[in-house]
Amino acid sequence: MASKLKNLKSRAEGNLKQTVRDSAQEIWLAGLGAFSKAQAEGTKVFEALVKEGVGLQQKTRSLAEDKLAGMTGGVAKAANEWTKAANQLSGKAQSTATETWDKLEQVFEDRVARALTSLGVPTQRDVQALAKRVEELTASVNGIAGKPARAAAKKAPAKKAVRKAAK
Repeated sequence: MASKLKNLKSRAEGNLKQTVRDSAQEIWLAGLGAFSKAQAEGTKVFEALVKEGVGLQQKTRSLAEDKLAGMTGGVAKAANEWTKAANQLSGKAQSTATETWDKLEQVFEDRVARALTSLGVPTQRDVQALAKRVEELTASVNGIAGKPARAAAKKAPAKKAVRKAAK
């Protein structure tokens, strides 16, 4: 009877683990899909803003050149300055669009990181720490078992060279 209960318990735990894994996989895939969609949509918006900025720049440059052709002296200088100001304004619009895209991307990355953390998915830092710990444990086990560690193995040829030189 006890073995049957243990068997049922292990099946239930296995199903729960598999359900959690499946859910985590679906959330991960949803996050990737959302990132891809945001990237595609963000690119379209950015391209539209750039196109609008180019059109505005050409329009203001054309207008400034027309004004410049009709005027001389100080008025021509003012029109040139106006064109520079319009170009700066266009550059600021492009800069704002880029900043907005960067902020959107950062928000998405933060949300995906939070979702992965809440699911218990290890970070790169966690994996690196674990790898370092495994190396330390391996060296310790090799030391206990009497096997030379990598560093000791590298030093051994140097000792042989010293012995040969002494003879």
